Amino acid sequence: MHPFGSHVLRCYYKQTGWNEDNLYANLTRSSNAILDFSVPVGLHLSLSKSPNGLFNTSYSMTTLPSLSGSVGYIFTSCPLSLEGSDTVRFKDMIDRFKVYTYPRRPVGKEQEWLAGERVDKRDYLLYGRLYLPTRRLDALYSTRLSATMQAVVAAISEPPSTVPLDLRAKSNGNAMFSLQHDVGKWCTEYTYSAEDSMWGLRVLHNFGRLGVYPPREESAAVMNRPKRIDEEDAVDGGLQGRVSAGAEVYFSAKEKSAGVSTGVRFSTVPDATPPSYQITNSMSLPSAPPLLSKSSQPPTTVTALFNPMLGHISAAYAARVSSDLSLASRFAFNVYSYQSEWTMGAEWWVRRATSSKEDSDGVPYVPDAHLYNDQVHGVIKARASTNNDISLMWEGKLRNMLVSLGIVADLSRAKPIRAIGLDVSYFSSGQ
Repeated sequence: MHPFGSHVLRCYYKQTGWNEDNLYANLTRSSNAILDFSVPVGLHLSLSKSPNGLFNTSYSMTTLPSLSGSVGYIFTSCPLSLEGSDTVRFKDMIDRFKVYTYPRRPVGKEQEWLAGERVDKRDYLLYGRLYLPTRRLDALYSTRLSATMQAVVAAISEPPSTVPLDLRAKSNGNAMFSLQHDVGKWCTEYTYSAEDSMWGLRVLHNFGRLGVYPPREESAAVMNRPKRIDEEDAVDGGLQGRVSAGAEVYFSAKEKSAGVSTGVRFSTVPDATPPSYQITNSMSLPSAPPLLSKSSQPPTTVTALFNPMLGHISAAYAARVSSDLSLASRFAFNVYSYQSEWTMGAEWWVRRATSSKEDSDGVPYVPDAHLYNDQVHGVIKARASTNNDISLMWEGKLRNMLVSLGIVADLSRAKPIRAIGLDVSYFSSGQ
């Protein structure tokens, strides 16, 4: 379940038109949602409030295995329409398998003029959280410098420790600076970490066409014009899709070390998400809910990562095999140590009968008449790997609260249960 602060940040990016999915760091997000989900540990309670569209507060407490808590505040320059936990769309609050829409060039804020002078200001978000009793402080500042450029500053501060200097950690805090430049086709990220003086560069390139938002009067011409192979044309006997490739280079001046990694991602098109879905079904009758074409391919994502300096290779495959079930698998191998790991995972959506049904991305979907009156209210995630690690978690809505219940087990131990956790979250909006 997304913490309230993370949920507000995602809403802020959506409100300002920033596409966080076009970053190299999020290349494997679709498969990670199934294979790397976080199981809560102990009993965790959180309460959040949005008194208005600009200011948000959040309080949390962990009672098991030890007593701790935190207080957080978030302020945004633009008003956000946040819903309470009783009305918020459930799938917006969790990490899940999803084939993301075509990359697009971010749209900047409209210019505002007054008496011949430009008066509009940059959008920004301020976030701070204080943890008790450790008194650790986390802070985040994000601002749009231009339509295609964003700056992010994150900091962690911890009070001086009473531990002897020779046993103390190297630093009581850290600050990270990130400059992101996204033009749709390319996305570049420059980072700097003050603790170890690490400089980093991440680049992601999307092959094929950019965006799928043609005007209505041009839609037919765009769909009927001849396509080139690099514009994601269909290949006989295979999946139709688009490819994204990227790389990361980093260097630490303090540690005198460096690293590099590269990755590639293949995603099916058209997506099972708007707007590709809407274009695919543009010929549907207005009075009837749009149906998936019988020839449409299952939403699928394939990723591969390679770190030549560490010798680490990882490949993952994830697909939605039905409207309620998504499966994923990942194989990791190290060419130097010959160590390997195979991880498998599944995501099953739980529905209940209502007056309408939505597919996994909020678009009406009617695979069968007797399944039409369903609605998602929970999800079950399972993960197993060759290192004897098994995780199971249920996330859903319980009355007006969002609940996560999970368990982690290690079959190689005499006592296989490693952790059991329950996370209960409630937030309201005063708007």
